[in-house]
Amino acid sequence: MRRHGKLFPPFDPAISREALTGIGQEMRSWSLHRRCGFSLSELARRINPVVAGWLKYYGRFRPWELHSFLMRINAHLVRMIRTKHRRLAGKRKALAKLREIAKWYPRREPY
Repeated sequence: MRRHGKLFPPFDPAISREALTGIGQEMRSWSLHRRCGFSLSELARRINPVVAGWLKYYGRFRPWELHSFLMRINAHLVRMIRTKHRRLAGKRKALAKLREIAKWYPRREPY
């Protein structure tokens, strides 16, 4: 088929809105910001395989469409840090700590 003189595929292999909503609901069910009893390495050990699977499956063709989802995971982790550590109650301090942890453990990088 042609549209405005160009060929286009019959389907778009990107993540659908329904799938993005589904993985967002799954992530919200984890209640990451309330997991103050766990260390970040424990949380990473639990959620990294799941998130890595989603990234491999849904991010194969258009990985940039998962950027907002990954930022949402980071936001939940920052909320958890702010709740757990009073000295990091400021948003900038908590975000800086998350970046610092990501540098320390590049293979366990929080998303």
